[in-house]
Amino acid sequence: MTSTINIHSTIGDTLDSQTSRFPEREVLVHVASGDRFTYLQFQAEVDRVARGMLALGIEKGQHVGIWATNYTEWLLTQYATAKIGAVLVTVNPAYRTHELAYLIEQAQLNALVIIGRFRTSDYASMVNELVPELGDSHPGELNSARFPHLRHVVFIPPYDDPTAATPAGMWRWSDLHSQSENVTPDALRTRQAQCRPDDVINIQYTSGTTGNPKGAMLTHHNLLANALHVGDCMEMTEADRLCIPVPFYHCFGCVMGSLACVTHGSTMVIPSEYFDPLQTLRSLEQERCTAVHGVPTMFIAQLGHPDFAQFDLKSLRTGIMAGSPCPIEVMREVIDRMGASRITIAYGQTEASPVVTQTLADDSIERRVSTVGKVLPGVEVRLIDPEAGREVAVGEQGELQTRSSMVMKGYFNMPEATADAIDSDGWLHTGDLATVDQDGYYKITGRLKDMIIRGGENIYPREIEEFLYTHPDIADVQVIGVPDERFGEEVMAWVMLRSGSEVSPEHIREFCRGKIAHYKVPRYVKIADEFPMTVTGKIQKFRMREMAVEELGLQTAAGIETA
Repeated sequence: MTSTINIHSTIGDTLDSQTSRFPEREVLVHVASGDRFTYLQFQAEVDRVARGMLALGIEKGQHVGIWATNYTEWLLTQYATAKIGAVLVTVNPAYRTHELAYLIEQAQLNALVIIGRFRTSDYASMVNELVPELGDSHPGELNSARFPHLRHVVFIPPYDDPTAATPAGMWRWSDLHSQSENVTPDALRTRQAQCRPDDVINIQYTSGTTGNPKGAMLTHHNLLANALHVGDCMEMTEADRLCIPVPFYHCFGCVMGSLACVTHGSTMVIPSEYFDPLQTLRSLEQERCTAVHGVPTMFIAQLGHPDFAQFDLKSLRTGIMAGSPCPIEVMREVIDRMGASRITIAYGQTEASPVVTQTLADDSIERRVSTVGKVLPGVEVRLIDPEAGREVAVGEQGELQTRSSMVMKGYFNMPEATADAIDSDGWLHTGDLATVDQDGYYKITGRLKDMIIRGGENIYPREIEEFLYTHPDIADVQVIGVPDERFGEEVMAWVMLRSGSEVSPEHIREFCRGKIAHYKVPRYVKIADEFPMTVTGKIQKFRMREMAVEELGLQTAAGIETA
């Protein structure tokens, strides 16, 4: 059954309309925290948080960052900011100080919502390191020399330490509740009525074609339309319960997961704050989930868990596997052993909100592993020869370009990068190479841009290269992706040292730890005297990959048969 929501609406109005249709149906179950909300309860809590944000003085169009794993509060923030017209800026929980500082400044954050800590990340300490004025500030009165836009930091106590003290200068999440009493429901309704479908409501940072991450500006309509079409491809209805172990900071979690559920009146089931294969399996069984999302490595981890056979997963039917190519053996196991017989494959980019093509629930297994499906409704795609500039024929390879009302408005405060990504006719140049068959099914065949995709995480080598250039002993560096059986790709740095320097690969990895996200830290470091180049002096990264496969013994991961 196709949803009846209006994609030319706003996210806040959509939540309200779905609440009126399904007031007593569960919208959210957070298994690890024990939180459960019906649509009516969730709407009331979202409105309370939204009124609290209004009480803090957060204006329409101001930027609110959220630096957290998959907490209930993440979702409440997502819908509360949408209701008041603030722009939600998603922050990767793996970020460290170097990356966070860039994002706070570039995104001009007015407020930042954080959890206390996660694994080795102490978020409060990192924020205090960057914003030392917090310790001497009252909540809401921050005046940072380095980040002049930043006024508020909101602290969410960790699940495992709910009584943790609130760091100096920060609001506590519960303060949003108490502050909400100072704002009437009518005031919230007035603000919500000022929101328009084409207002930017979300900025998601993505590694583009050059340099540092870029903030893709996405609108209410961008996200609602994409979520609706994605859910329709999965044949979602209000009876579905979607397990979401993928991260909220990524479009996979907050659009293909959260918003796909709300646009279809379905239930979000959150196993835990981070992916854990055993907790995901428990949640699938306990909550009788009918759908599940994940990248191939997540499904492999669940299928390979020693307790897998103990779980009854017969309720599963559909979902999405995306992020990297799916081996046919894995797809067969997801269908045969997990029971997700109608699971789909999706392809997209953050700049496209994100899905461009998706397989259908009744496509053959072969199509679901060899292609990324057909274009979504309302989406145009063309394949262009990168050198000749002409559209290629069926079966020929070209750069995939897409145009639709779901393409981003542009990159925040980066007009030149926007012009590079979206041409004057509105075509988004994805940088991905693809072919299309006579039935309209697309296959991704390579990348023009030199992106590394590690376990579903997009990594742009230039960002790591620029960071490594700050090391005093490094004269030159090139970062490449090399094949990996578990993650698809791993990061490798080729490093040329300054004359007289003696630095070990482990020293270089240690230099990265704690300053850039763990998944960007090079697994392999090669100290090199030179880089392979063309006669005209251009670096041959493809040759570096070939040499690395040979030297590191990665032939199996690369799919190369050995004698």
